Amino acid sequence: MKVVTTHKVRVFQPGSFEAEDHWYEKALNATIHPMIQFFLTLDSQRIVDRYCHLHPRVDREFLQSILETNTKFFRWAGADLINVTTAGGNKQMIIIENNSCPSGQKSMPLAVEHKEQGGYRRLIEGTFKSMLDNKRGLVDGVLAVLYDKNPMETSGYAKVIADVFQEPVYFMPFFKDDPDPPARFTDGILEVRDDRGGWTPVRAAFRYVTQKPWTRIPLHTKTRILNPIASCLAGGRNKMVAAKAYDLYNAEIQSFGLELNIPATIWDVSKNEVPLWINKMGGQAVVKVPYSNAGQGVYTIVNRSELNAFMQLDFEYDKFIVQSLIGNYHWSSKTSKGKFYHVGTIPNLKGRTYVFDLRMMIQSTDDGMRPICVYSRRAPNPLVETLETGVRSWDMLGTNLSSRQQDGTWTTDTSRLLMMDRRDFHKLGLGLDDLIEAYIQTILSTIAIDRMAEKMHNSKGRFRMKLFESLNNDPVLIKEILEGQ
Repeated sequence: MKVVTTHKVRVFQPGSFEAEDHWYEKALNATIHPMIQFFLTLDSQRIVDRYCHLHPRVDREFLQSILETNTKFFRWAGADLINVTTAGGNKQMIIIENNSCPSGQKSMPLAVEHKEQGGYRRLIEGTFKSMLDNKRGLVDGVLAVLYDKNPMETSGYAKVIADVFQEPVYFMPFFKDDPDPPARFTDGILEVRDDRGGWTPVRAAFRYVTQKPWTRIPLHTKTRILNPIASCLAGGRNKMVAAKAYDLYNAEIQSFGLELNIPATIWDVSKNEVPLWINKMGGQAVVKVPYSNAGQGVYTIVNRSELNAFMQLDFEYDKFIVQSLIGNYHWSSKTSKGKFYHVGTIPNLKGRTYVFDLRMMIQSTDDGMRPICVYSRRAPNPLVETLETGVRSWDMLGTNLSSRQQDGTWTTDTSRLLMMDRRDFHKLGLGLDDLIEAYIQTILSTIAIDRMAEKMHNSKGRFRMKLFESLNNDPVLIKEILEGQ
């Protein structure tokens, strides 16, 4: 592998991709489950036929148009969903959030037709490369990958870009607290610092910057970026605006028989209002800092002690969202749609069922939406019927594998990773129809956020900051955005 070191930046040459560097060992040696293989190869027409057969009130032509959508801003997305049901057996796949820089490639067993570079190459060829097909307004410069975590996957993308374009690719760390980062924006053009201290312009960048990306990446750039910051603010890294985007989009699609399934959500909640809304939901709820990710800033509250612990914390932002909590049937939030609870994994030999979520990563291509990869994560502790004093609800409900260390680095608990292989998939109890439902819910949430991003731009393509402030009036966030321009 040829790697040229330029301070903190590495340059990957074509031919440097090695599969073992970009998959977890357990994924690299796994055999994809036949049902997942079949799902990934289903064409949109068969998906529409099956979905409309099970949901006869859905408008077939409209659903087909949804699957053929080519989004403008939010072109690469990864939604987290949970499999829930009611006491009456009303099963649903519910969207928890959608992410503008999703992980997943390193956790996905290789499908037969994906060959050595798997979903990495599918995303780069089908989405990133097509973003550059229109040369109008494209600045001269190199290609780059910007990242602030997940080097296993981000370096994989960089090496695949080098292979697809047959040119060197700059692999650029861009951390929030770096006082002298090797990347900067000059008049909207991303530049990378070379080994002699000079600055080289970048014509296009693949972005995996997840921690407050608006603090260092402008809203308007001449360098083409996948995904642009507007997709983050419109919902991809902003749960507050995402909830409003889902609500608006649901109003549009209801007449076609479709609905985005989301938890009951109260937005623009100040901290001192949180207890009031939790009480209204029956004493159980989830409180979220809208702009956090990787499991950070999410608080599951099922009793007075967990609420008191939350109220004693200090936060840098002024606004929160409160959502209905989905747990065991005996301790889930009461909503207007009833009480949902986790279906969970198939009980193990000890009779234990675990909460899990499903990550569905999709891409927008010239031919419409396509799935790229799927994986799942389970909670550390099994789900119980009765909550005992001192039990932390997060240990039964939190599924994210990432955790931040004291030195600012990230670690991953792969023991709770459930892959789409012959060994793990059956533990989830999911069928093909569940996968299709999750896929359509992911597409709907992606389009909702993309529509919101479009609404936030005027006819000249400029971001409408006043509109954004009216939707997300959080002074601390607004200050961060303005200082990042």
